[in-house]
Amino acid sequence: MASPPEQESEGAPSAPSLGTHLYNALAHLGGGVLAIMTLAVFVQVVLRYLGLVGIDGLEEVPRYLFVWLVMLGAAAAMWRHEHTALDYFVNLFRPEVRAAIFVLTNALGIAFFAYMIWLSFTLVPNAALQTSAGLGLTLDYVFMAMPVGSALIIVPMLRNIYHALRGSWRKSS
Repeated sequence: MASPPEQESEGAPSAPSLGTHLYNALAHLGGGVLAIMTLAVFVQVVLRYLGLVGIDGLEEVPRYLFVWLVMLGAAAAMWRHEHTALDYFVNLFRPEVRAAIFVLTNALGIAFFAYMIWLSFTLVPNAALQTSAGLGLTLDYVFMAMPVGSALIIVPMLRNIYHALRGSWRKSS
């Protein structure tokens, strides 16, 4: 994603929005998921180092939580404009063209994630018919990360488009 086009400052900074609080909570939730994953791997390594048998299903926990971690982290990063952007060539253009490119890339991203949600209507119900070997967990919980995360990513992309268009429609006074 390209970085957001420059926006003019309008006086004092406003209080954080509900969306900011929500996506900050998602970032903290992602940190908790990462801690659980790390703990599960650590316990398995220690048990095997001591020559003990690992806990059944514990190796599946990080594998399945990783998908949730990626989607939650991507949504939080999208809200904060923290995704890596290769914008050398984009920055060669005038601000109006940069804003148009920014809108286009976000619109294409929305189309991609909407397609991911649409594919999930087939994928998630089929995953409900499968269970994991160790935990006995139905895999629909794992596969639900894709539509949930995609929806959470689309929201900041819509906000990005709104702000880019609003900034380009401003009239100078």
